[in-house]
Amino acid sequence: MPESAVRIALVFPALLGTYGDGGNASVLAQRLRWRGHDAEVIDVDVDAALPDQADIYVLGGGEDTAQTLAVSRLADGTLARAAAGGKPVFAVCAGFQILGETFLDGRGDVHAGLGLIDCRTDRLDGPRAVGELLVSSPMGLLTGYENHGGRTVLGASAAPLGHVDTGIGNGDRDVDGAMQGSVVATYLHGPALARNPALADHLLSKVVGELSPIDDREEDELRAERLAAVRKAKRSPWRRQWKPSART
Repeated sequence: MPESAVRIALVFPALLGTYGDGGNASVLAQRLRWRGHDAEVIDVDVDAALPDQADIYVLGGGEDTAQTLAVSRLADGTLARAAAGGKPVFAVCAGFQILGETFLDGRGDVHAGLGLIDCRTDRLDGPRAVGELLVSSPMGLLTGYENHGGRTVLGASAAPLGHVDTGIGNGDRDVDGAMQGSVVATYLHGPALARNPALADHLLSKVVGELSPIDDREEDELRAERLAAVRKAKRSPWRRQWKPSART
Protein backbone atom coordinates (compact mmCIF):
# COMPACT_ATOMS: atom_id res chain seq x y z
CA MET A 1 0.00 0.00 0.00
CA PRO A 2 1.18 3.60 -0.60
CA GLU A 3 2.66 5.46 2.38
CA SER A 4 -0.37 7.77 2.23
CA ALA A 5 -2.82 4.89 2.77
CA VAL A 6 -5.13 5.17 5.75
CA ARG A 7 -4.42 2.16 7.97
CA ILE A 8 -7.34 0.75 9.92
CA ALA A 9 -6.38 -1.64 12.71
CA LEU A 10 -9.02 -4.29 13.43
CA VAL A 11 -8.10 -5.23 16.99
CA PHE A 12 -8.15 -8.97 17.80
CA PRO A 13 -11.00 -10.00 15.46
CA ALA A 14 -10.85 -13.59 16.74
CA LEU A 15 -11.60 -12.32 20.26
CA LEU A 16 -13.62 -9.17 19.60
CA GLY A 17 -15.52 -10.07 16.45
CA THR A 18 -18.94 -11.14 17.73
CA TYR A 19 -22.02 -10.23 15.65
CA GLY A 20 -19.98 -9.23 12.61
CA ASP A 21 -18.40 -6.17 14.23
CA GLY A 22 -15.27 -6.71 12.15
CA GLY A 23 -17.33 -5.37 9.27
CA ASN A 24 -16.91 -1.89 10.73
CA ALA A 25 -13.29 -1.84 9.57
CA SER A 26 -14.32 -2.94 6.08
CA VAL A 27 -16.92 -0.17 5.91
CA LEU A 28 -14.38 2.48 6.86
CA ALA A 29 -11.92 1.24 4.23
CA GLN A 30 -14.52 1.06 1.47
CA ARG A 31 -15.93 4.52 2.16
CA LEU A 32 -12.40 5.87 1.82
CA ARG A 33 -11.80 4.00 -1.45
CA TRP A 34 -15.05 5.28 -2.92
CA ARG A 35 -13.65 8.76 -2.36
CA GLY A 36 -10.31 8.00 -3.99
CA HIS A 37 -8.26 7.40 -0.84
CA ASP A 38 -6.00 4.39 -0.39
CA ALA A 39 -6.99 2.29 2.63
CA GLU A 40 -5.70 -0.85 4.30
CA VAL A 41 -7.34 -3.00 6.98
CA ILE A 42 -4.80 -4.56 9.33
CA ASP A 43 -6.13 -7.62 11.15
CA VAL A 44 -4.24 -7.66 14.45
CA ASP A 45 -3.90 -11.17 15.84
CA VAL A 46 -4.16 -11.58 19.60
CA ASP A 47 -0.52 -12.69 19.74
CA ALA A 48 0.70 -9.73 17.70
CA ALA A 49 1.65 -6.28 18.92
CA LEU A 50 -0.84 -3.52 18.22
CA PRO A 51 0.67 -1.32 15.50
CA ASP A 52 1.58 2.24 16.48
CA GLN A 53 1.34 3.38 12.86
CA ALA A 54 -2.38 2.71 12.37
CA ASP A 55 -4.65 5.72 11.80
CA ILE A 56 -7.90 4.25 13.16
CA TYR A 57 -8.49 1.45 15.68
CA VAL A 58 -11.64 -0.70 15.69
CA LEU A 59 -12.78 -3.04 18.49
CA GLY A 60 -15.86 -5.26 18.49
CA GLY A 61 -17.89 -7.44 20.83
CA GLY A 62 -16.81 -10.58 22.62
CA GLU A 63 -17.44 -12.91 25.54
CA ASP A 64 -16.22 -12.44 29.12
CA THR A 65 -13.06 -14.51 28.70
CA ALA A 66 -12.24 -12.66 25.50
CA GLN A 67 -12.54 -9.33 27.31
CA THR A 68 -10.06 -10.18 30.02
CA LEU A 69 -7.58 -11.61 27.54
CA ALA A 70 -7.93 -8.57 25.27
CA VAL A 71 -7.23 -6.20 28.17
CA SER A 72 -4.07 -8.09 29.09
CA ARG A 73 -2.84 -7.90 25.49
CA LEU A 74 -3.61 -4.16 25.20
CA ALA A 75 -1.90 -3.15 28.44
CA ASP A 76 1.27 -2.01 26.62
CA GLY A 77 -0.25 1.45 26.18
CA THR A 78 -0.35 1.55 22.37
CA LEU A 79 -4.09 2.16 22.23
CA ALA A 80 -3.90 4.78 24.98
CA ARG A 81 -1.14 6.61 23.09
CA ALA A 82 -3.18 6.50 19.90
CA ALA A 83 -6.19 8.03 21.65
CA ALA A 84 -4.03 10.64 23.38
CA GLY A 85 -2.65 11.55 19.96
CA GLY A 86 -6.15 12.13 18.59
CA LYS A 87 -6.43 8.98 16.49
CA PRO A 88 -10.01 7.68 16.27
CA VAL A 89 -10.81 4.59 18.33
CA PHE A 90 -14.20 2.97 17.69
CA ALA A 91 -15.44 0.29 20.07
CA VAL A 92 -18.61 -1.80 20.26
CA CYS A 93 -20.14 -3.65 23.24
CA ALA A 94 -17.35 -5.65 24.93
CA GLY A 95 -14.83 -3.36 23.24
CA PHE A 96 -16.66 -0.42 24.79
CA GLN A 97 -16.58 -1.99 28.25
CA ILE A 98 -12.86 -2.75 28.27
CA LEU A 99 -12.02 0.84 27.34
CA GLY A 100 -13.58 1.96 30.61
CA GLU A 101 -12.16 2.05 34.12
CA THR A 102 -13.62 -1.29 35.27
CA PHE A 103 -15.87 -4.10 34.01
CA LEU A 104 -17.26 -7.37 35.37
CA ASP A 105 -16.71 -10.90 34.12
CA GLY A 106 -19.34 -13.63 34.11
CA ARG A 107 -18.56 -14.58 37.72
CA GLY A 108 -19.04 -11.03 38.92
CA ASP A 109 -15.34 -10.34 39.44
CA VAL A 110 -14.22 -6.77 38.78
CA HIS A 111 -11.42 -6.20 36.26
CA ALA A 112 -9.49 -3.04 35.49
CA GLY A 113 -10.11 -1.69 32.02
CA LEU A 114 -7.81 0.42 29.88
CA GLY A 115 -9.06 3.75 31.21
CA LEU A 116 -9.63 5.44 27.85
CA ILE A 117 -13.24 6.24 28.78
CA ASP A 118 -14.49 7.59 32.11
CA CYS A 119 -17.04 4.82 32.70
CA ARG A 120 -17.64 1.67 34.72
CA THR A 121 -19.60 -1.41 33.73
CA ASP A 122 -21.50 -3.67 36.11
CA ARG A 123 -24.69 -5.67 35.52
CA LEU A 124 -28.09 -4.58 34.32
CA ASP A 125 -30.72 -4.61 37.04
CA GLY A 126 -33.20 -6.32 34.72
CA PRO A 127 -33.01 -8.96 31.99
CA ARG A 128 -30.34 -9.06 29.33
CA ALA A 129 -30.69 -6.29 26.73
CA VAL A 130 -31.55 -8.00 23.44
CA GLY A 131 -33.22 -6.38 20.45
CA GLU A 132 -33.23 -3.38 18.18
CA LEU A 133 -31.66 -0.16 19.39
CA LEU A 134 -32.39 3.34 18.10
CA VAL A 135 -30.28 6.26 19.31
CA SER A 136 -30.57 10.01 18.66
CA SER A 137 -27.05 11.38 18.27
CA PRO A 138 -25.17 14.39 16.84
CA MET A 139 -24.68 12.21 13.72
CA GLY A 140 -28.45 11.73 13.38
CA LEU A 141 -30.55 8.70 14.24
CA LEU A 142 -28.40 5.61 14.75
CA THR A 143 -29.83 2.15 14.21
CA GLY A 144 -28.51 -1.24 15.30
CA TYR A 145 -29.19 -4.12 17.64
CA GLU A 146 -27.89 -4.94 21.10
CA ASN A 147 -27.16 -8.12 23.00
CA HIS A 148 -25.52 -7.55 26.37
CA GLY A 149 -25.99 -7.87 30.11
CA GLY A 150 -23.84 -4.93 31.15
CA ARG A 151 -24.81 -1.56 32.55
CA THR A 152 -22.29 1.15 31.74
CA VAL A 153 -22.32 4.26 33.91
CA LEU A 154 -20.54 7.29 32.46
CA GLY A 155 -18.38 9.60 34.54
CA ALA A 156 -18.06 13.35 34.20
CA SER A 157 -15.37 13.23 31.50
CA ALA A 158 -17.40 11.11 29.07
CA ALA A 159 -20.37 12.29 27.03
CA PRO A 160 -22.99 9.86 25.73
CA LEU A 161 -22.98 9.03 22.04
CA GLY A 162 -26.72 9.67 22.08
CA HIS A 163 -30.04 9.24 23.81
CA VAL A 164 -32.03 6.02 23.55
CA ASP A 165 -35.30 6.16 21.64
CA THR A 166 -35.90 2.40 21.53
CA GLY A 167 -33.90 -0.24 23.38
CA ILE A 168 -31.68 -0.23 26.46
CA GLY A 169 -28.25 1.08 25.44
CA ASN A 170 -26.02 1.70 28.45
CA GLY A 171 -28.85 0.81 30.83
CA ASP A 172 -28.26 4.04 32.75
CA ARG A 173 -29.75 7.51 32.26
CA ASP A 174 -31.45 6.51 28.99
CA VAL A 175 -28.27 6.92 26.92
CA ASP A 176 -26.08 4.79 24.68
CA GLY A 177 -22.35 4.74 24.19
CA ALA A 178 -19.71 7.29 25.01
CA MET A 179 -17.55 9.93 23.37
CA GLN A 180 -14.36 11.09 25.01
CA GLY A 181 -11.63 12.78 23.03
CA SER A 182 -11.11 10.75 19.86
CA VAL A 183 -12.81 7.64 21.32
CA VAL A 184 -16.33 6.69 20.23
CA ALA A 185 -18.09 3.69 21.76
CA THR A 186 -21.55 2.14 21.55
CA TYR A 187 -23.65 -0.96 22.16
CA LEU A 188 -24.85 -0.87 18.52
CA HIS A 189 -24.16 -3.99 16.46
CA GLY A 190 -25.16 -4.40 12.86
CA PRO A 191 -22.30 -3.74 11.95
CA ALA A 192 -22.93 -0.25 13.30
CA LEU A 193 -21.01 1.60 10.58
CA ALA A 194 -22.76 -0.28 7.76
CA ARG A 195 -26.12 0.77 9.17
CA ASN A 196 -24.99 4.30 10.01
CA PRO A 197 -22.72 5.79 7.33
CA ALA A 198 -22.80 9.23 8.97
CA LEU A 199 -21.12 7.73 12.02
CA ALA A 200 -18.48 6.12 9.79
CA ASP A 201 -17.81 9.45 8.09
CA HIS A 202 -17.56 11.18 11.47
CA LEU A 203 -14.64 8.89 12.30
CA LEU A 204 -13.02 9.20 8.88
CA SER A 205 -13.17 12.99 8.91
CA LYS A 206 -10.88 12.95 11.94
CA VAL A 207 -8.22 11.36 9.73
CA VAL A 208 -8.62 12.82 6.24
CA GLY A 209 -10.54 16.02 6.89
CA GLU A 210 -13.61 17.11 4.95
CA LEU A 211 -15.16 14.26 2.97
CA SER A 212 -16.66 14.51 -0.48
CA PRO A 213 -20.26 13.26 -0.84
CA ILE A 214 -20.87 9.74 -2.18
CA ASP A 215 -23.94 7.85 -3.35
CA ASP A 216 -25.52 6.35 -0.23
CA ARG A 217 -28.86 5.35 -1.74
CA GLU A 218 -28.46 1.67 -0.86
CA GLU A 219 -27.39 2.51 2.68
CA ASP A 220 -30.33 4.91 3.00
CA GLU A 221 -32.74 2.16 1.90
CA LEU A 222 -31.33 -0.17 4.57
CA ARG A 223 -31.65 2.54 7.20
CA ALA A 224 -35.21 3.36 6.20
CA GLU A 225 -36.19 -0.31 6.50
CA ARG A 226 -34.57 -0.70 9.90
CA LEU A 227 -35.90 2.59 11.24
CA ALA A 228 -39.41 1.66 10.20
CA ALA A 229 -39.10 -1.64 12.05
CA VAL A 230 -37.66 -0.05 15.17
CA ARG A 231 -40.27 2.66 15.36
CA LYS A 232 -42.96 0.06 15.84
CA ALA A 233 -41.78 0.18 19.43
CA LYS A 234 -43.33 3.45 20.56
CA ARG A 235 -41.25 3.92 23.68
CA SER A 236 -37.96 2.75 25.10
CA PRO A 237 -38.41 -0.22 27.44
CA TRP A 238 -35.60 1.33 29.51
CA ARG A 239 -38.10 3.92 30.72
CA ARG A 240 -40.45 1.23 31.95
CA GLN A 241 -37.99 -1.28 33.43
CA TRP A 242 -34.93 0.63 34.65
CA LYS A 243 -34.42 3.54 37.01
CA PRO A 244 -31.38 5.86 36.89
CA SER A 245 -28.49 4.78 39.05
CA ALA A 246 -28.31 6.39 42.46
CA ARG A 247 -24.61 6.98 41.77
CA THR A 248 -25.27 9.43 38.93
